[in-house]
Amino acid sequence: MAAGTIYTYPENFRAYKALVAAQYSGAKVSVAADFKFGETNKTEAFLKKFPLGKVPAFEGTDGTLLFESNAIAHYVASDALRGASVVDQALVQQFVSFADNELLPASCTWVFPTLGIMQYNKQNTERSKEDVKKALEVLNKHLETKTFLVGERISLADISVACNLLLLFQHVLEPSFREPFVNVNRWFITLVNQPQFKAVIGEFKLCEKMAQFDAKKFSELQGQDGKAKAPKAKAPKQEKPKQEKKPKAAEEEDDEPMEPKSKDPFVALPAGTFVMDEWKKMYSNNEYDESLAWFWTNFDKENYSLWHCEYSYPEDLALTFMSCNLVGGMMQRLDRMRKHAFGTVAVFGKSNDSTISGVWCWRGQDLAFELSPDLQVDFGSYKWTKLDFAAPATKKMVEQSFREEGEVDGRKYVDGKVFK
Repeated sequence: MAAGTIYTYPENFRAYKALVAAQYSGAKVSVAADFKFGETNKTEAFLKKFPLGKVPAFEGTDGTLLFESNAIAHYVASDALRGASVVDQALVQQFVSFADNELLPASCTWVFPTLGIMQYNKQNTERSKEDVKKALEVLNKHLETKTFLVGERISLADISVACNLLLLFQHVLEPSFREPFVNVNRWFITLVNQPQFKAVIGEFKLCEKMAQFDAKKFSELQGQDGKAKAPKAKAPKQEKPKQEKKPKAAEEEDDEPMEPKSKDPFVALPAGTFVMDEWKKMYSNNEYDESLAWFWTNFDKENYSLWHCEYSYPEDLALTFMSCNLVGGMMQRLDRMRKHAFGTVAVFGKSNDSTISGVWCWRGQDLAFELSPDLQVDFGSYKWTKLDFAAPATKKMVEQSFREEGEVDGRKYVDGKVFK
């Protein structure tokens, strides 16, 4: 039986998955009492065990070291939780992936601004609401004739999906929003009232009124960083009074330009002559022939570049609609580059035999994802190839992708997403 310690901060829904699984399996798992996020996970000793410095992280009494919440939950779970048969095990993995790829990105985009963690963006929030509805519709249909997601007992599938739904049910899924999803509500309430769940999350209260973005809370949370840096700007002022104007300018830089820099990682790149917003309007409001003619005429190859992407793990792709949602999740997480980038990414083939590929253009000549760490969540899952603007093969590939048609390796276009 597994035994060990989980390093995490309080109320981390990702850590809940492993802790709840341990409650069901009887694994002897405890939470490190002296762990301080932002301090402990940056120490040399911690990074030696877990190089990414991410939590939750697990250290077994037998020396086993694991990061990533799903891996930890799987390790501490019993055979029954993992699935009684090969088919059930595959279904469990399906819903674990569903929880992370379909639910979690939309949940974070919708809920985090209400907690002051992220800036509010109306377009992204509304898109996330629709994504949540689609995911809940899938779950609701699946649970019409089932008590639990896989088999007749609670499994890791239920634990993973429920934990990724906690923030939604707690903060934004008010009664009117969740009313159509009767089966999901019944299932979720059943789970959070199980003793094993209560032992980890405590008494759970369903959302009564949808939380909204609190600009004051967001400003206060963002201001904490500014206050922490203020002494560094003021120190020179005391030592060299004659240089007052310079520290003041530095102080103003800390107070104002910092937020734009964090929002726009492309600010240091030449603007060029290609107007991305105008291209997107052309693409959205005109026939392909007209919009593509405009694109080739106006594209600024000196300051913008074209790239082909191909998903590196096609063997992991299952149902095509799930693959398409995987693409949608990536595009949501790349919202900060939306002002300076455009792309079409599509699924080719059929369920259990498909690939994902597409074409992007963005400001700059290098991989855009290297401009900021928060753009790097998904790009490692794709192979990126810079395209030669002048090559005939490039024009053919770009037009096929932007027209959302064609085939790849004998697999025909199924569905896709446009980043605009």
